[in-house]
Amino acid sequence: MAKKTKKAVAETPLMKQYNAIKAKYPDAVLLFRVGDFYETFGDDAVRAAQVLGIVLTKRRNGAAAYIDLAGFPHHSLDVYLPKLVRAGFRVAICDQLEDPKLTKKIVKRGVTELVTPGVALNDQVLDHKSNNFLAAVHFLNDRYGVAFLDISTGEFFLAEGNAEYIDKLLQSFSPSEVLFQKQNRNAFEQLFGDKFYTFKLDDWVFTDDFAKEILVRHFNTTSLKGFGVEGLPFGVIAAGACLHYLSETKHDRIGHIAQLSRIEEDHYIWMDKFTIRNLELLYSP
Repeated sequence: MAKKTKKAVAETPLMKQYNAIKAKYPDAVLLFRVGDFYETFGDDAVRAAQVLGIVLTKRRNGAAAYIDLAGFPHHSLDVYLPKLVRAGFRVAICDQLEDPKLTKKIVKRGVTELVTPGVALNDQVLDHKSNNFLAAVHFLNDRYGVAFLDISTGEFFLAEGNAEYIDKLLQSFSPSEVLFQKQNRNAFEQLFGDKFYTFKLDDWVFTDDFAKEILVRHFNTTSLKGFGVEGLPFGVIAAGACLHYLSETKHDRIGHIAQLSRIEEDHYIWMDKFTIRNLELLYSP
């Protein structure tokens, strides 16, 4: 005799909508706009309560079911968002996309911005005394390329070299977030350590054709010859990954990123991480 399956608890319409959106951003804390509040649910609520010091409570989710809840007033976003990002969380901001007064159904909602440690425009998140670089590293068979992009200033650089050279650049630029291929996780940590906040992208992002396509489209050119970077294919691929990530995080106002420059090793003043820290060149309180 077939065993009866347990009947699933029906979700409320609001939580059904929330779960559908959360499924698209499983690795981010989802700030879900409900009326005058941004609310978090489940594991996100537990994390938010711990990091932000806000009350953790429960909300009814259908018959005989409850879910953890923690929230804050929407006008306090600039207070709480920086705390989550600085704690190392990716934060998806989900807003109401229509006026609740003009609809009788559940309000349409959608993620309007994905804020990560390396991709932020919020003044409270940024430290205006230093750059906030996003980096991408591409490597294969002892060839290495790296790109650095600060979305807040528009600065965009790339380079190629051996592993030691790339490591020096990572130490000197001190990126807030580093992107690399999913298949390279172990190799990246062996080469560059685990001191960086990292995020893995699909392998297809790190391909020559895709990188050139996204870069020439952004710069509205037919090639990359004018930038002097065509002889650096691994650096170009890393730069393409950075631009792709801006699209993935819902950042489309990037017209100020108007130049792509190569880092000339002979013209760079090398200082190790200890010298940089001691001289307080990257940050001084």
